[in-house]
Amino acid sequence: MSSIYDVPANDLIAKVTEELKKNNKIKPPVWSVFAKTGVHKERPPINPEWWYVRCAAVLRKLSIRGPIGVSKLRSQYGGNKNRGMKPERFRKGSGSVARKVLQQLEAAGYARQVQRAGHKGRVITPIGQSVLDKAASALRKNG
Repeated sequence: MSSIYDVPANDLIAKVTEELKKNNKIKPPVWSVFAKTGVHKERPPINPEWWYVRCAAVLRKLSIRGPIGVSKLRSQYGGNKNRGMKPERFRKGSGSVARKVLQQLEAAGYARQVQRAGHKGRVITPIGQSVLDKAASALRKNG
């Protein structure tokens, strides 16, 4: 059986995105059509299904790095802000996007909250890990 480390991340995220679209608990909020993904961005995402892609990417991050919280996800999805003539500076990504994604993954049963000694955040559940593993196995078998 293949793991998420055996396949390219982009292919895995694309495959998991298709699975997440089938889940009724995961759907983009109304404001996601207009929202930027951080202050460092100039425009909203071009891909109309960017919400599902972000959910799949966060699910993969939970598997690799969990427990992980909103603050770490904001840093992960941040970037350099263009400040004109001044040098670029790093800015964190949108906290609302990260928070809502984690809440939806938790409602769907793919993630759960934990509070261990010194670690607080969300980790992947066995259901979420199985979604990732099945997608990785399908990719490995086809490719």
